[in-house]
Amino acid sequence: MRRFVLALSACLLGTTAFAGGLGEMTDAERAAFGEEVRSYLLENPEVLVEVMDVLQGREEANAANRDLEMLATHKDAIFNDPASWVGGNPEGDITLVEFVDYRCGYCKRAHDEVAELVKTDGNIRFVLKEFPILGEDSLKSSQFAISVLQLHGPEAYKAAHDALIALRGNPDEATLSGMATDLGLDPAPILARMSTPEVMSVIEANHALATTMEIQGTPTFVIDQTMVRGYVPLDGMRQIVAGQRG
Repeated sequence: MRRFVLALSACLLGTTAFAGGLGEMTDAERAAFGEEVRSYLLENPEVLVEVMDVLQGREEANAANRDLEMLATHKDAIFNDPASWVGGNPEGDITLVEFVDYRCGYCKRAHDEVAELVKTDGNIRFVLKEFPILGEDSLKSSQFAISVLQLHGPEAYKAAHDALIALRGNPDEATLSGMATDLGLDPAPILARMSTPEVMSVIEANHALATTMEIQGTPTFVIDQTMVRGYVPLDGMRQIVAGQRG
């Protein structure tokens, strides 16, 4: 409401009666001005909706422009980070980047839909960024996934990623050891690597990038030149991809 009144006030201050501005008004003039605003709003409540629409439009435009500036400034770290897993079509005309946390319910919900999008489209380059923000279990899961990637490559990582997304229990040592075994991997080297600087530096870099990009939640997607904060159903993702292709 304060924003509405300020916007309306700016219009009224342009009139002859208030041409000097609030700072030059007497107490009586300020009181009269306040009553004028109040009366106008009571008589024309639809103005509040109009003002809100204008303000929301400006804020959305400013946010979109800010996102574009950040994407341009940090495009290499977002799209071409050698520490991140790359799947889909490596030569695709659209790059989809997901900041993911394995304990995030919406990440779990989005997982199959994103996979369907990438598979059925056929021309999307898909990048995953480990972004554990939901506590110690999130961190352990990302440490495990990155360790698998560094030791066994992208195919093993994708299998570990899918298993971690599907996991309903806690990623304790026994669970992760069993998961590695199920994937046909020796668990001991993977578990030993999880807390090493090689793994932690990836997580730290992703957190630093997310902070710079004003990313605070998961999933967050970068779809070419559009940033999407939060879960979007499959049809919505397809529309965004189509919009990026023009």
